[in-house]
Amino acid sequence: MPALILKKTDVANPYFLQLIKKLDIDLAEKDGDEAPFFAALNTQDAIHHVLVAYQNNEPVGCGAFKIYDTETVEIKRMFVEPKMRGMGIATNILNELQAWAQSLTYSSCILETGIKMKAAIALYQANGFQVIANYGPYVHVATSICFKRAIN
Repeated sequence: MPALILKKTDVANPYFLQLIKKLDIDLAEKDGDEAPFFAALNTQDAIHHVLVAYQNNEPVGCGAFKIYDTETVEIKRMFVEPKMRGMGIATNILNELQAWAQSLTYSSCILETGIKMKAAIALYQANGFQVIANYGPYVHVATSICFKRAIN
């Protein structure tokens, strides 16, 4: 299989926009009645650090982070095309996002996912993320699970 290429970009990247459109459709199906609440938290307004993964010059996945506080970034918009899952692409994206954040002197990453997102939960746990108390807008959301990982 050809090498995976990860390119740093921003939220205006057309491939990123295509991929997150698919992500949003998937999340809306899985989140059901809670979809509007979560969609409101997934805007790109505060995201300035985006990665798009390419295989054979085709966009196959993405991820991003936004600044949470002076020491922490929040991982957002993780997605891999369904036909490309199970090949380590999400782990590569996650690792590169953490390295990028660390290069900007951040020392930890946080993220939220839904309790129904079993594959996402397994991905984060396999990559050293620990469950934490729900933070920010997720504090009282029973269907959310939050994670944190030190990157220093």
